[in-house]
Amino acid sequence: MQITLDNPADAPQPLTPYYSQVARVEHADGSALLFVSGQIAEGATLAEQSRGVFETIAALLDAHGAGLADVISIRTYLTDIGKLAEYGAVRREFLTGTPPTSMTFEVPRLFRPEAQIEIEVVAAVPARS
Repeated sequence: MQITLDNPADAPQPLTPYYSQVARVEHADGSALLFVSGQIAEGATLAEQSRGVFETIAALLDAHGAGLADVISIRTYLTDIGKLAEYGAVRREFLTGTPPTSMTFEVPRLFRPEAQIEIEVVAAVPARS
């Protein structure tokens, strides 16, 4: 097993240099698990921020040969659980296949005061043939 921590150059960069956005755990057969750190995005509404987050996650996964269809687990942190339906509508635009395992939490605030949502995912990448 090989572990690589990465901030892909062709994806949006982290807000600070103090963390890696992707941890890739490569298995002997060439398959891998990708752990994508919590992502936030700019926007005036929860829907705008949610779209930005999913676009960033898609870019990070793409840099490792994966896509949103490879997401097997998602954790969502909302500052207002009353807006769950608004987030859910955007999530369904991006996660169109079999839904991944999921946890959603309401938190009093995130590390950026303007952030209404933060999402982290785990994706499974099959071995290349």
